[in-house]
Amino acid sequence: MATIVTAKEVSQYLKLTESTIYKLASMGELPGFKIGKSWRFDMEEILKRIKAIKGNSRMIRETNGRNKLKLNGIG
Repeated sequence: MATIVTAKEVSQYLKLTESTIYKLASMGELPGFKIGKSWRFDMEEILKRIKAIKGNSRMIRETNGRNKLKLNGIG
């Protein structure tokens, strides 16, 4: 059975702000769904997405010289 969590729980797990979670979800970069005005996330789907990103990620060099992980075109 799916483990449905809130944006706050996802943000704590990923160590991101809630606003970043909402932004990524609304852009389709983070799998989630809305019930009314509230976002909900299937933690299993989040973990699958992380695993896929880790397998397909690549390091890029930004203009400031720092390495940054590029995830599905974001970054």
